[in-house]
Amino acid sequence: MSEFRTARTYNQNHVPRAYTPGRRRVSIYVSWSYPAEAGRNPAELDNRFSTITEVRRVSWPAYEEPRWSDPLQFQQGIAGALELFFWGWAPFQQFVEEVTGHPVPVYQRIDQAGFRTVLDERVLADTDTLLVFGLDHMITGQEAEPEEIEALRHFLTREETCLVLGPHHDVGASDDLAVREAEYRHHGDPLVPRQQRFARYVRGLMRGLGVPVENRYGLRPAAREPGKIAPLSITRDLDTKGWLDGVTNFNFHMHLPHYAVTSDNPDGIHVLGRQPIDLSRPPHPFTEAGNTEFNMFLWMPPTAERAGDVLLADSTIFSSLFGGDESLRAFWRNIASAK
Repeated sequence: MSEFRTARTYNQNHVPRAYTPGRRRVSIYVSWSYPAEAGRNPAELDNRFSTITEVRRVSWPAYEEPRWSDPLQFQQGIAGALELFFWGWAPFQQFVEEVTGHPVPVYQRIDQAGFRTVLDERVLADTDTLLVFGLDHMITGQEAEPEEIEALRHFLTREETCLVLGPHHDVGASDDLAVREAEYRHHGDPLVPRQQRFARYVRGLMRGLGVPVENRYGLRPAAREPGKIAPLSITRDLDTKGWLDGVTNFNFHMHLPHYAVTSDNPDGIHVLGRQPIDLSRPPHPFTEAGNTEFNMFLWMPPTAERAGDVLLADSTIFSSLFGGDESLRAFWRNIASAK
């Protein structure tokens, strides 16, 4: 990964990218407070990211190069694990820049230096496709402000805009500890605590924008071979815009959210991709209810009131930390070049 660079753009030094017809400007917004996440007490078992030491122990020997294990070169606490996200997004940023000709900035709601970036015209006027990664633990209290919801609503009145919402998993929502243990045994990732609830911020955006979706669980996807995710079940007749053209699968991750459609009238939202569940794993309440797949990729087409598209796709799909192939890159190209 050493050949990739990360793009971190703060409000105070951002140089707008010139709009060129046919060349989309893509931006990433990470909904976390970096200090709140990095500052969580490692003695608390739930609702925090792993420390880099925990990552090294579980993934050994993947992160035993000096650049990861030397405290003089890389942070060894929770902050070190957060920095891995930026490494993981860098190939997507580079790929999209090659496709569009525009660099892809990454904004953080609150960054390492404590600067706060809200979703307003300073970000949105310079963007055609915005990806919002819901990686804030609910416990940190990130709330979508009414002004941000209104700014996004105005953004989506522009022709050919696209909003990609990526609320992460919601593990351990039940108060029943036996249910939390069943969820943990199902996904099988030792780095995920018995309760890890994400995306308070994106949930607020979805409520405000009328997106009838709720992120639930952390389900283990089926694999066609070790580390290679099974193909999606794709509803191609509904994919009239070609979001999944050339796509058969995304990338493997041990625990992925089910995007439950909560509307009684779901005609305005299409479930384009469903992911088969690994039914060889210990049972989960979702599988015990008879489910064999979960909703992975959803599309809300434009309406009379909304000119832009709204997509639901987990942030792991845009990270090279979890692998990738030509199918995944075809999806990235579709996102970057959508009309």
